[in-house]
Amino acid sequence: MGSGAEHGGPRPLVVLVHGIWMTGMELVPLARALRRGGLEPRIFHYPSLRWPLARSAEKLDAFIAAQRRPTVHLLGHSLGGLLLLHLFDRFPQQPPGRVLMLGSPIRGSGVARRVARHTLLRPLLGHAIEHGLLGDVPPWRGDRPVAMIAGTRGHGVGQVFGGLKRPHDGTVSLEETCADWLDAHLAVPRGHFEMLLAPEVHRAAVNWLRKGVLAS
Repeated sequence: MGSGAEHGGPRPLVVLVHGIWMTGMELVPLARALRRGGLEPRIFHYPSLRWPLARSAEKLDAFIAAQRRPTVHLLGHSLGGLLLLHLFDRFPQQPPGRVLMLGSPIRGSGVARRVARHTLLRPLLGHAIEHGLLGDVPPWRGDRPVAMIAGTRGHGVGQVFGGLKRPHDGTVSLEETCADWLDAHLAVPRGHFEMLLAPEVHRAAVNWLRKGVLAS
């Protein structure tokens, strides 16, 4: 997406990172909302099943470096938030900026644990279970503000497999999105993928990334 200008300068850059099974196209409505809010979104794609998150972190680090921007905000949906943990674990010297996660199971996914126990279903998770969805993610090593938006409307594929504690967004439980290193946490009555289309999530994302205030 192109670069705009505000007060004669470039728009703040935001790199968006998709979740498991996704391509990044589902992030387009959110990217458009960020652009309307004065930000410049760029969507990063990675093979969520074929590569471990540690390897994808190398690709993400190179993608960010190629932007050649002094400030880069980062936004990860679901597994994308876990990829950000790997990014800062392996490549902590990133450009300054804020981090926002949407429905990321930073404490591990109960649904993923159930799926991983079944031989026939385990391939659905691919390499995303390696230091990822099962909860053995790297600790947060970033030196910048980080926030989480989590859904509480229980409609999603996770209900098919079970392992969800209420409240949840249909895929990830609210408690799986909580950690003491988060600077802000906002719960919204939306499903796991529904939040990508929700106006209040769009507003909260713009407010956090531009002002450091997580409010819709």
